[in-house]
Amino acid sequence: MSKEYYRRKLIDLRLQISREREAKKRDNESYSRMIKSSQSASSKAALRKSKISRSESHSREIERLQREVARVQYEKARAR
Repeated sequence: MSKEYYRRKLIDLRLQISREREAKKRDNESYSRMIKSSQSASSKAALRKSKISRSESHSREIERLQREVARVQYEKARAR
């Protein structure tokens, strides 16, 4: 592949990372609002568990994308 292909791929991956970070932030704010407005203790606990699970999911996706960026950078360096 050409270096231009890898350049475009890196731009796309970095854009995906920023979108995922925004989605994580948006989800955390949404869950916080739901927890505050919740009435029962059991529903608050369930929402807290969901918030943590969702946040970890976003974090794993961000880490995966960062590993992909590192791989593409390595491939770009090896390209002709």
